[in-house]
Amino acid sequence: METVSGTFLLIALILYTLSFFGFVIAVTGKKWSERDPEGHTKRWGKIGLATTITGFAAQLVFFITRWYAAGYIPTSNMFEFMTFLAMMIVLAFIIVYLIYRTAILGMFAMPVGVIILSYALVFPPDIQPLIPALQSYWLKIHVTTAALGEAFFAVGFAAGLMYLIRVINYSGQSKSDRRERRGVEIVIFVVLMIVSFIVSVYVFKGINYEASFMQEVTKVDQTGKEYVETNKVDYVLPPIVKPFNSTTESMQPFLGMKEPLFTAPSWMNGVNAGRKLNTFVWALLAGFIVYMLLRLILRKQIGAAIHPAMSGMDAEDLDEISYRAIAIGFPIFTLGALIFAMIWAHEAWGRFWGWDPKEVWALITWLFYTAYLHFRLSRGWQGRKSAWMAVIGFVVVMFTLIGVNLIIAGLHSYAGV
Repeated sequence: METVSGTFLLIALILYTLSFFGFVIAVTGKKWSERDPEGHTKRWGKIGLATTITGFAAQLVFFITRWYAAGYIPTSNMFEFMTFLAMMIVLAFIIVYLIYRTAILGMFAMPVGVIILSYALVFPPDIQPLIPALQSYWLKIHVTTAALGEAFFAVGFAAGLMYLIRVINYSGQSKSDRRERRGVEIVIFVVLMIVSFIVSVYVFKGINYEASFMQEVTKVDQTGKEYVETNKVDYVLPPIVKPFNSTTESMQPFLGMKEPLFTAPSWMNGVNAGRKLNTFVWALLAGFIVYMLLRLILRKQIGAAIHPAMSGMDAEDLDEISYRAIAIGFPIFTLGALIFAMIWAHEAWGRFWGWDPKEVWALITWLFYTAYLHFRLSRGWQGRKSAWMAVIGFVVVMFTLIGVNLIIAGLHSYAGV
């Protein structure tokens, strides 16, 4: 059953990718006469939607079969949660698409789902027993509602980015025009950095690259006495940065590099801290290479290359789509990530709030989107201001999901296994 489940997940990923190309053809195709009011071909828009729904059905089969095989809802670790989040993003996109019927939304929203799902596949997919803290019916309630709320935030992010690319003056030379263009390029670079990192992991896993180090970490026991713990740290990506206070156990050469170029600084002396720094360096390096290659091919900013495809879109419609998606997601996120989470925390740990890093960042996310809705409804922040908040808000969401789980230690650290 676990093998069948994995097969359907792979089918879903392929179909989501194909649906993205269907929406791209719907927006950019010139050979089909039947077009909607925005100039997009109806035929390929329908094909893109049908492929998306089929992919969602395949991932739903993955979700059900894995639930059956594991005996619990598959949202307990990073692999399971990120696959579920990707499925919710696709569901949120389908709902919003059926309301507004604009093909270009699929050109921006579907890549978000594909990237999240691809990132999930970086983690070990093995079914593992639930730790005691997760053995509760609140796992179903808290995680599913929080993920659905974040999925609508993802659609709001996609529409907000579309709005910015649509309204920015790419021929203007004023200071504000240049600042906005740089801002959009930074967002695009971050997206490319994530994609490039995922591809790099797949490539090096495919060639079975390995490197390992023995790291000595000084710890303090309950009596205050220091002791040294030795840990083996395995790398999937070639080690540009080695762990602090470690010795090389084995390392396959890469581009003539037989030893890491740098050692992690002394303040990054925790277990796996050096590997995380190495991962960040690889993501930054791979993203920079891909971004510069695209700039050389396009001979212009990437946002400027996308801008003509947005010419048929009504900017006010994009602004409305972004706002409506966030307005739908906000109450769902409030219930799942705050209210249900606090109830579960009280049952599991005997307190509603404990300033755990994940709790703090969930609150920061909620406060940010509260500010978004306040400024939107009370101060009339529409258009550019609203779009930038939608884009930045989802960056906060992704740090809460990924950065907190993988970088900051806390009660939710099990999610980064």
